[in-house]
Amino acid sequence: MSQERVAKTTNGWQMLMFLLFVGIGIGFAIYFLSIRGLVRSGPSASRIVFLVACSIAFCVWGFLLCGFFTLQPNMSAVLLLFGKYEGTAKDEGFCWANPLLTKKKVSLRAHNLNGEKLKVNDKSGNPIEIALVVVWRVKDTAEAVFDVEDFEQYVSVQSESALRHLASKYPYDTGEDHTELSLRGSIDEVSSDLQIELAERLGKAGVIVDEARLSHLAYAPEIAGAMLQRQQAEAIVAARRKIVDGAVGMVEMALAKLEEHETVQLDEERKAAMVSNLLVVLCGEKAAHPVVNAGSLY
Repeated sequence: MSQERVAKTTNGWQMLMFLLFVGIGIGFAIYFLSIRGLVRSGPSASRIVFLVACSIAFCVWGFLLCGFFTLQPNMSAVLLLFGKYEGTAKDEGFCWANPLLTKKKVSLRAHNLNGEKLKVNDKSGNPIEIALVVVWRVKDTAEAVFDVEDFEQYVSVQSESALRHLASKYPYDTGEDHTELSLRGSIDEVSSDLQIELAERLGKAGVIVDEARLSHLAYAPEIAGAMLQRQQAEAIVAARRKIVDGAVGMVEMALAKLEEHETVQLDEERKAAMVSNLLVVLCGEKAAHPVVNAGSLY
């Protein structure tokens, strides 16, 4: 795998002032020492050679002007000399480097990938729709440029692959025991697992993942209605179970209090009738309308 090296560049303003002085000197030499001398004294071999040398120097000077480039904060330039990696420039501002170097700019800023909705099956085989958001940035420019064809496309493809794999590891929702991790009920754990897997996949391209989370999660339209009814039924059953547990506790407390204070003595048949009446009153959906017995105890 490729490894990033930091390349040193020359301050652009200093190089610009130097080239300006050199250009002025070359122009002065060409005009006063060559052209003016040719006009006054006529051509000579030495003056013609000097003029050719100054012309070549002027062309070189113009070529050196092509070495200037600028880098904004959190930007870099991968420098190549005839296909050979020479290093990565990261000094922001106005810079100069060998004009023969090819300068491929790479952003070091954080990028936001909003994945498209994917239709996949969860661990239980239920069809679901899922999408993710990934915040990533380039850490190693050499790996990003040389180890993969297109690192941005690589991030997109690997993110989709990781999301499909994640969906197959977890069910959409927890079961009745609520002990199993799920996509819907364990957001923190699922996001952490997704970020770890993405970091392993994208590390080959010199990319690090700052954040990864699910941005959309729902049942597929063809089963959404049935699953909604199932969730509602589970919620009703859970609520009824809690009501029954509370009612049984209240009945047990009432019987214990009656026996403790010896308010009334009830045989087993009367206890059963009392328990039945209390459970009907406590577990009923509507308010009870009791009938008062104004006669004897029995």
